Amino acid sequence: MTIFNRETWDEVYHTLSKNKLRTALTMIGVAWGMFLYVFLLGAAKGAENGFNKIFDGFATNSIFLWGSNTSENYKGFSRGRKLDLHMDDIEYLKKLIPEIDFIVPRSSSGAEQGNVTRNNVTKYFSIFGDYPVLTQLEKKEVIKGRLLNENDISENKKVVVIGKEVAEQLFKEGENPIGEYIKINGIYFQVVGVCRNPTSSGIIKEDVIYTPFNTYQTLYNRGNRIGWMVISIKPQYNVREIEKKVKIALKRRYDVSPTDERAFGAWNFAEDYKKIINFLKGLQILTWIVGGLTILAGVIAISNILLITVKERTLEIGIRRALGAKPSEIRAQVLTESAFLTIFSGMLGFIGGILMLIFVSSVAYERPEIPFYNPTVSPWNILMALCLMISLGLSIGLIPAQRAVQIKPIDALRPE
Repeated sequence: MTIFNRETWDEVYHTLSKNKLRTALTMIGVAWGMFLYVFLLGAAKGAENGFNKIFDGFATNSIFLWGSNTSENYKGFSRGRKLDLHMDDIEYLKKLIPEIDFIVPRSSSGAEQGNVTRNNVTKYFSIFGDYPVLTQLEKKEVIKGRLLNENDISENKKVVVIGKEVAEQLFKEGENPIGEYIKINGIYFQVVGVCRNPTSSGIIKEDVIYTPFNTYQTLYNRGNRIGWMVISIKPQYNVREIEKKVKIALKRRYDVSPTDERAFGAWNFAEDYKKIINFLKGLQILTWIVGGLTILAGVIAISNILLITVKERTLEIGIRRALGAKPSEIRAQVLTESAFLTIFSGMLGFIGGILMLIFVSSVAYERPEIPFYNPTVSPWNILMALCLMISLGLSIGLIPAQRAVQIKPIDALRPE
């Protein structure tokens, strides 16, 4: 008997088709396990790709740092002292902490301070004072015109790059904003660019206005004070440790108690990003476990059904043994049935999982706010699942196969 023998497959079909409902229900277990394995693994990868797409263009190894209020008395200063960061803090930190890659200062004002007027239409938008290098941290997509450049900084130009929503509210449909002027707090600025958020995240707002940092400082009379700074850390260093060093240095510089944890606020973007990625990786590991155990449960169900089938075929097996069938042939027949049920069921589950991923991906494509992109399953993961199914199908299939071999012809032919 060989697997390439047509009679072998005819017999497999004949055996499994005797009770179609039982065979179908048995196959569902393995198919469901493979479906979960493929779909959940692909979904986890799609979510990971979605978050990577959202944060594409961001310096994920960065810290956002700002001055706050002190919470302890120290060196004659009372608690509640307001702390502001200054431009010379940048060079101070860069010289003191070589692990820092670069620092970008930024100043901003809320919408209540951004009185913007054009053609008797007045709106309120948040205003940001930026350096061009900030594009290394926040990736913006240019719709029209350009982004801020070094000439805008060096020449203190009164130019702005406006978000997509700002353009839609201040300019009529079809009107080109480039080269036009808007008035911010009574001062005219020329629009040199319109940008939008290239991803579905809300990290980069589209209802804001960007102006050169120096120009912003003059507009709001901020002098040497800055709103906050973005500190990018070199990839080989631990961001949390560098954050501690930065705060210690600034506390020493501004005469703040070493134990005061509220004097300087910080958002460790690297830590939050790492948590998201680790969660998604953990979800993939959970998928391997759930899918593998579900496949195992389905294969065990196949073994149980084959045990029942062997018992029902006791007379048939006895006749075959009496006619000269070898034990190896009986064993191979049962193993073939087990492997066929396992592999065929697994392929149905695999196809179902892929189809479901395609469906979910198409839905997510229509709704860009969902962080889900290009769900894929590694060929190695599929190969591993197939090898697991085949090995389990053959291993557990040995139980009913051995039971069939142990049937003696004389016992099988004896009337009950």
